[in-house]
Amino acid sequence: MMPRLLVTSLLVLGLAACGSTSDPASQTSTPPSADLSSVQKDDKLAALLPPEIASAGTLKVGSNIQNPPNNFYAEDGKTPMGSEVDLIKAIGARLGLKVEHSDMAFSSLITSLETGRVDVTMAAMNDTAERQQKIDFVDYFTSGITIMVQKGNPQGVKGPDDLCGKGIAVNLGSSQEQFAKEQSAKCAAAGKPEVQLSVTDSDTGNQNQLRTGRVAAILNDLPTAVYVAKTAGDGEYFEVVPLAPINGGPYGIGVAKKNAKLSEAVKAALQSLIDDGTYGKIVTTWDIKQGAITKAAINGK
Repeated sequence: MMPRLLVTSLLVLGLAACGSTSDPASQTSTPPSADLSSVQKDDKLAALLPPEIASAGTLKVGSNIQNPPNNFYAEDGKTPMGSEVDLIKAIGARLGLKVEHSDMAFSSLITSLETGRVDVTMAAMNDTAERQQKIDFVDYFTSGITIMVQKGNPQGVKGPDDLCGKGIAVNLGSSQEQFAKEQSAKCAAAGKPEVQLSVTDSDTGNQNQLRTGRVAAILNDLPTAVYVAKTAGDGEYFEVVPLAPINGGPYGIGVAKKNAKLSEAVKAALQSLIDDGTYGKIVTTWDIKQGAITKAAINGK
C-alpha cells in the first residue's frame, strides 16, 4: 500500500464536492458497485470454514477505508464500498457468511488479526515476505506501477520506452520515482534522451501538470490511477495506458497463521468466484482488469 498515492483519489473526490459547479468537467462520478445478487452459498466450500466462524455466520473484516477504488465510504459516510468491498462480500456470500467491516489504522491491521479482533484483513496490503513472517495472505489482485496520460494519449505513450525524453511526474520518495530513474538510465544507455523527471509531494500538482501538458505522463499505482482516470472530470481528463502493472506484486487478504482452515476456505471461495466469472465482473465494474488474477494462492503459492 502506498498512502501518499492514495491521497490523489481522495483529493479528487474532495475537490468535486467542494469545487464550483460552473465547470461541468470538474465534477466527479463514482462507479456503481458490482451486482452480487447471483452469488450463492456453496455448502462444500462452507464446510471448509473453522466451526466458530461458520456458527457465528459473520466474517469480521479489518480494513483502512480510505483508498478508492479499493475501499472507501459511500456518500452517507458510513457504508463501505469499492472493489475490495465487493470481492469480500462475494467471498462471504459463497461461504454463507455476512461480512462486517471494521475501519482502523493501516498499522493496526496485523495486530488486530493476531489478537482475534478481526477474522481477515483486506486493505490493499501487499503480500510481502516480511509480512508473511506474521500472517498468511490469500492473494487476490496484482498491483504495480501504471502510466496515466492525458485523455486521448496525445503524445502516444504506449509503454516505458516511450517515456524517454518526455516529462514525467512522480511523487517524492515513491517506488514510481525509483522506477522512473531506472528507466531514464535505460534510455540513456540506449542512446535516447533521458526522462525529464518532475518530482513533487503533491498529487493534485502532478495532475495539473498533466492536464496542462507540462508533463506527458504520471506514474502511479494501478487501482488509484484507474480510479482517478475514471472519475476526475467525469472521466474526461486522463486515461491509463493499457499495460500489465509494472513491477507488479500481489495484494493479499490477511489471515492469522493459527487460522489455516480459514485461509483455505477463503482461497477456495475466491477461486470459485474466478471460475464462475463473478471476480471478472467485479474487476470490470471498477475498471481494474489489468491487475486481475486467474488463480487464487496463499502466500504466492
